Amino acid sequence: MKILLTLFIGCCFFLQGFGQSAEKTALIELGRAYKDYMFAGEADKKFLKSFNKQFPKSLKTEANFIQETITTNNDILNEDFLQLPEESVLKNIYIIREINLLLREESEVSPTELVDSLEKSKIPRYELIDNYYDILFTAYGNKNKPFDFSGVNFQINDLGLADETEKGIFFLKCIDLCAVNIWGYMNVVKPPNTAKALEYIKKYPNINGKPYYQFTDLYFKDFEMVINKDDGKESYKSYYLNKYYELLLSHLISLDREGGSQEEIRDLLLSSIMKDESLYKYTEYKETLESIFQKQE
Repeated sequence: MKILLTLFIGCCFFLQGFGQSAEKTALIELGRAYKDYMFAGEADKKFLKSFNKQFPKSLKTEANFIQETITTNNDILNEDFLQLPEESVLKNIYIIREINLLLREESEVSPTELVDSLEKSKIPRYELIDNYYDILFTAYGNKNKPFDFSGVNFQINDLGLADETEKGIFFLKCIDLCAVNIWGYMNVVKPPNTAKALEYIKKYPNINGKPYYQFTDLYFKDFEMVINKDDGKESYKSYYLNKYYELLLSHLISLDREGGSQEEIRDLLLSSIMKDESLYKYTEYKETLESIFQKQE
């Protein structure tokens, strides 16, 4: 009896270890698939059709998400993906992305070692959420051409986001993708192509049923995280609010140069965070913003 019990316990530990090993292998393969097809590369239809069948049921949510991110003309804005998943899933998706980054460089660290290390690490929840929505909006931008959020209304309160910080992260990650689509027209082309920029701005989404710029719930407590790998930890709000203010100023300039009405300009100025001096400490455009409102007075 004692021998049978010992064998039974030994088998349980073996199966548990086998399951954990299978999950680690699956996370690495998901990271590899994401690396190979996250940009413009077209994944084979047969590969995509059988994609999530290759992975353990315990990673079904993660596999479905990664499958969508590598699919051309994807449905990543479906509520199933927009809804924030549980934290264990967020961490696995974080690991998958880190595997993708590791596989893009020469490294003495193996993928298995990286998974082992990250699984033991306590990664702040806000960083996990930032990572999740960064992947989601990147996947929309990479796999759906041309860019078009017109007709999209993000109901932020319905996404399972726990506090104002999490809602702010969602908004800023979404707006970061929007800003990318006009940056070149405003900063590379000489003179700036404000007509083309405004054309894109008109395709921006609504937030809670209102134009994107009317979302102003950005007073959450600042935190630090590594945003660019080579820069170390930095202020989250300084990085993203600065980019957001740049977008709002680009919108303002485009309206002014392309014959926007005084009502449109006034609404942008007074309904957005452009007027909120308490947030100017997060942007390098402080003096520009102050001069605009002095002129308005």
